[in-house]
Amino acid sequence: MAKRNALGRGLGALIDDAANQNEHGSSINEIAVENIEANPFQPRTNFDETALSELAASIKELGIIQPITLRKVHDGKYQIIAGERRFRASKLAGLKTVPAYVRLAEDEGMLEMALVENIQREDLDAIEVALSYQRLIEECQLTQETLSERVGKKRSTISNYLRLLKLPTLIQKGIIDKTISMGHARALVNVPNTEDQLSIYELILTDDLSVRKVEELVRNLENKQEEPDEKAPKPAKPKYPAEFGELKEHLGKFFNTKVDFSLNEKGKGKIVIPFGSTKDLERIMGILDKLNG
Repeated sequence: MAKRNALGRGLGALIDDAANQNEHGSSINEIAVENIEANPFQPRTNFDETALSELAASIKELGIIQPITLRKVHDGKYQIIAGERRFRASKLAGLKTVPAYVRLAEDEGMLEMALVENIQREDLDAIEVALSYQRLIEECQLTQETLSERVGKKRSTISNYLRLLKLPTLIQKGIIDKTISMGHARALVNVPNTEDQLSIYELILTDDLSVRKVEELVRNLENKQEEPDEKAPKPAKPKYPAEFGELKEHLGKFFNTKVDFSLNEKGKGKIVIPFGSTKDLERIMGILDKLNG
């Protein structure tokens, strides 16, 4: 049986004020999957099946962290505004209902005002803030620059919050449950590999690692990945015999240009005679013509 959605009470409370101000509301509802239809204007048509299966497995185990957004269309049916990938994965996971924000497409201004006002609340965890930023960007069509002005935060701060949504669901839930801090999460975001992120996350829990210790682990991991492979050293550049240097100098004077050699390990190579312009090439060709004559 699929677990209940993983959201805490904070995110639901985030938009309660909007529901009081707007008769259509924007609170989180459980909507039957069978009553939801795709948006015909969805620009994205191809969904990676492997990624969907992985997301479905995560949803089945941990629930949905980020609700989808719907609008009511007709006869108790709803159309997806944002979150089709999450909706498809939920169906794969066998969910009968999904958590969703339900609103009219034209109440965008009210939603924006409510989110901007309530996002300043001190009792929101980092994921709740990140989800709010994401909603403002996706649903209210704000750029990060505009969002920065609306909420009075630096763009880099907003970017750091949004990056948290790229973390595995298990780690996002750890942030919601306050198992790890924002500092831990920001360090984990810098780890490119999901498996490594989860391994370090487990170490944080089992060994009670400080943020500084996690940052050190991440730096060591990055340095290890940047180290050259000692098992596959680059082949040494072959050395020219001494007489090659004399020949190179002689040809350089003969053609009045810097002649070079290209030589491989087997002793095969090329003589390179560079030219500076079409006129210079004609000059060199004239020298070669004289040699053939």
